[in-house]
Amino acid sequence: MLQSSPLLALGTLDKEGRPWTTIWGGEPGFSRPIAQSIVGVKTLVDRKHDPVVETLLGGRDDGEVVREEGKGRMVSGLVIDLEKRKRVKLYGRMVAGALARSGDEGDVNDNGTGEVQLVVKIEQSLGNCPKYLNSKHIYPSPPEPKLVSSTSQLANEAVELLSKSDLFFISSSNHESDMDTNHRGGPPGFVRVVSNDSNGVVLVYPEYSGNRLYQTLGNLQTTPQAGLVFPDFDTGNVLYVTGTTEILVGKDAATLLPRSNLAVKVIVTVSRFVEKGLTFRGETGEYSPYNPPVRLLSTERAMPDTQAKKTDVVYAKLLNKTLLTPTIARFRFSISDPVAAGRWTPGQYVALAFEDELSMGYSHMRDDDPKSLNDDYVRTFTVSSTPGDSLPGDEFEVTIRKVGGVTGFLFRQSERTALEIPLRGFGGEFAIQQAEDEVISFVAGGIGITPLLAQLPHLDIARLRLFWTLGVRDVGLVNDTFKRRPLLRSATSVFITGDESTLSDEEKAMLREVSTSGATVERRRMLGTDLQATSPRWYICTGTALRKSLLEWLRGKEVVYEDFNY
Repeated sequence: MLQSSPLLALGTLDKEGRPWTTIWGGEPGFSRPIAQSIVGVKTLVDRKHDPVVETLLGGRDDGEVVREEGKGRMVSGLVIDLEKRKRVKLYGRMVAGALARSGDEGDVNDNGTGEVQLVVKIEQSLGNCPKYLNSKHIYPSPPEPKLVSSTSQLANEAVELLSKSDLFFISSSNHESDMDTNHRGGPPGFVRVVSNDSNGVVLVYPEYSGNRLYQTLGNLQTTPQAGLVFPDFDTGNVLYVTGTTEILVGKDAATLLPRSNLAVKVIVTVSRFVEKGLTFRGETGEYSPYNPPVRLLSTERAMPDTQAKKTDVVYAKLLNKTLLTPTIARFRFSISDPVAAGRWTPGQYVALAFEDELSMGYSHMRDDDPKSLNDDYVRTFTVSSTPGDSLPGDEFEVTIRKVGGVTGFLFRQSERTALEIPLRGFGGEFAIQQAEDEVISFVAGGIGITPLLAQLPHLDIARLRLFWTLGVRDVGLVNDTFKRRPLLRSATSVFITGDESTLSDEEKAMLREVSTSGATVERRRMLGTDLQATSPRWYICTGTALRKSLLEWLRGKEVVYEDFNY
C-alpha cells in the first residue's frame, strides 16, 4: 500500500519533546520500501515552515545527508488513501535524511520549497479500518508557502479552516519509547474551538466509537500532549498545532461537548498557519456513512441535562398517541417529577433519551446501520402544547414525523405499553414576539408548525399571517390543527403539493374539509410572490432548502428562524 498511496502523514518529537504532525505527498510513488523493514521517502515539501521537516533535518537545506546516531529519532506515520478509504500505521526510527532547496541560495525567486529524502527503519505496522474516512481524490499541486501566523492564538483564516475541516492527523507518544500517528474524521466542523483569545487556544473533538485498541488515547493518557495537522484540500493552506491534552470521559465530556461520552481537549501551546503550504489538493467525494452529526459546544447550543446528568432520573411516561397522518403523530406524556424536570416555556424542545430501549451495545463496524455506532439515542422534539393550556401541569405533547429508528420505535408504541423514557430536560428558545398592534408572519414547512402551536394561546391571531407549505399526505396535520385551533383558519395560507390520487378516501375527505375551512388553499408550491404580507418581522421553521429561498425572498426584512442542528 505504501507505493500506491498518495499521502503520508508523519509525526515526530521536537527538542522540547513536543509532538508535531505533517502531511506529505500528492501522488503515488513518492514513498516505497527500499529494503526489508526500511522505507524511503522522496518528495517536495515546504522546507521553511513544516515543523516535522524542521525537526528532523535541523533547518539544513543544502542537500547534505543528516545521519542519525544510536537508535535514531522516533518517527510515526500513516499511509493513507482517502479515495479508496485505506490506511496503514507505521512506527520506526529515522536512519538518515536530506533536504535540498528548490533554487539556489539567495535566489530572489525562492518559493520556500525543497526536496526531502527520508529513510526510516520500520519497527511496527498496523492496518486500520475505513470508518470515518471521508473520500477524497488527491492530486499534486505546487506549493507556495507563506507563514501567516505562528502564535498560540489562531488567525481568522485558521479558525475558518477548522470550521470546515472534516479530518485531521494526530501524533502522540508514550514518553520516548513509542509513537503513533493516526487520522480523525467526521462531518465538517466536528472539531470545535472552545476558546481563541489572548489567554490561549483550546480545541475539542469527540472520540467516536473505534476499534478499542486505544493507541492514541493510551498515549494521551501516559503522555498528555499531541501534535495535529489540519489540511485544507481546497486551498492548500495548512494549520499545524502542538499542545497538551486532556481526555474527557462521561459527564466531563458531555458538559463541554453535549451528546459525547468521550472527547479530547487540546490546549494549544504553539500553532503555525501556512498559506498554500501543501503539495496537493483534494476533491471531496462521499462522506463516511459512519459520521454522526456535528456536536456543538454547550456554549453554542444549550442541551439541558444531556451534559450534566442528574443522579435522580426523571421519566416521561407515554399516555396517548394520536396518528394524524401515516407519518405524523401527536404523543402526550406525563412527567414523573415535574419539579426536578423544571418548567418549560412555549417554543422550547424536550430532550428524551432512548438508549435503554434501542442501544445494541458495542460493535466495531455495523454496515447495515453505520450511524448507530455513535448514536447516543437522545432526541429533541419541539413541545407542541402550551403549559397549563387544556393539559395538567405535569403533562406535555410533541407532534413529530417518523423519520428514523428512534421515531419509528415511538410510533410502534401505545399507551398500553406503559413506555417510560428518561427525560433529560427542556431547552432551546424560539419565542415569537408580538408587540402591541404588530402584525407578524410565520412560515412553516410541514411539521415546522409545532413551535407556533405551542405559542398560539399567547398571540393575537388577528395580527398573525401563517404561510404553511406541505405535501398532500400531510393534510391530516392541517385538518387536526384547524379543528383544535379554529381561529387560525382565516389567518392561514396553505400550499399543498403532491398527487391527490394517492390519498385514501379518509385523506380525500380531510383535504375537502381543509379546502372549505376558510383558509386560503393553493394546490402548488409556495412562491416568493406569495409572501406579500406587510409584516416587518418574519418567523421561519422549515427545512434547509426552503429556508435558503425564504431568506432570499425576505431580504431586507427581520427574519427569525429555527433549525434542528442539535
